[in-house]
This record gives sequence, structure tokens and C-alpha cells, in this order.
Amino acid sequence: MAVNRTPVLKRCRQLGIDPVVLGYSGKESKRQPNRRRKESEYGMQLREKQKAKFIYGVQEKQFRGYFRRAKSMPGITGENLMAILESRLDSIVFRLGFARTRKEARQTVTHGHITVNGKRVDIPSYRVRPGDLIAVAPKAKDLLVIKSALVSNERVQVPAWLEVDIEKLQGSVLSLPTRDQIDLDINEQLIVELYSK
Repeated sequence: MAVNRTPVLKRCRQLGIDPVVLGYSGKESKRQPNRRRKESEYGMQLREKQKAKFIYGVQEKQFRGYFRRAKSMPGITGENLMAILESRLDSIVFRLGFARTRKEARQTVTHGHITVNGKRVDIPSYRVRPGDLIAVAPKAKDLLVIKSALVSNERVQVPAWLEVDIEKLQGSVLSLPTRDQIDLDINEQLIVELYSK
């Protein structure tokens, strides 16, 4: 798999993303990217797509597949796309507070520390459905990484579409998120326009 080795905070500055979205403290990067000339319509569309891909850690081929699936679903394509991205297992592990950053959530899943409905799942892109129970695997409950994530995420608000039980280190998906429940500054309509050309 291709790995983006660009420093996270530098990439956040390039795309105009607040690092808090990825789980990093926002103190380091408050500067706005330098814009010398007016950005073209295509440039804005491309930047929105790059922002979504970077936040969720998805490569182009996989992202295009998500778009095709969102387009075939009933409803608004852009909102469907955001719901698909948000229902990835690594994203839900991050939202539940079992990892400090999105990259850490991806690694936690890859190392097999997460179970879905009692079965170990080590695929970060696994799509979680309403009613699924996501838990930290019994062998991983004493890991320092997960304990430190829980301590640092105590003040983080868990979205309304998720329910978490910190004592049992598990959470459940109540429903798929609607667009207004996803607190990301992404204009998904521009992504739809880009792929519709």
C-alpha cells in the first residue's frame, strides 16, 4: 500500500485543515496557506477531494470506489459519501476515543486490537453497520496505547450516532451519521462535481 510520508502538520497547512480533526493539538498550525492567486473551480474541487482523502487516510482507487457506491445509493451522493467514509472501522475507533489520532486508530485496527460483534477485525476499511458492537480485544485492554488514548480523550465528545461504555471498553453504532452529525469542514458537493465531469 502507498504511504504518504508528508509531515501531518505540513499537509494540514497545505490543505487548510485544522489538525484537531486528525486528533493532533491545534497549537502548532494556525497559519492559513499562502494563496497568491485566485483558485480555479477545478482547484477548489481537487482540494476538497484531497482533504477528504487525507483526513480518512484513503488512496485514490479506494476513494473512487466509495464514490461509485455512494452514487448508486438512494439519497444525496455527497452525504452518502461522507456517511460511508465515517462508517469505516478506523474512523469509528477514533470517534469512540480508543485512539488519540486517526493514524493511531488505523494502526490499532491493523494490529488486531479491535473486535466487531465479538470477532477480531484487522481491516481499517471494514464498514460498520448500525447495531454493531465495537470493542477492544481482551488481550489489548491493558495496552498502554489504549489506556493513554482513553485518558487524553476524556474530554472529547462522542458523536450522537455512537454510544460508548468506557468501563467495558466497547461502543455501539446506533445509526449511520447524517451530514450535520459529521463535524468536518469538507464541501462534499465539490467532490461530486469533480467526479461528475
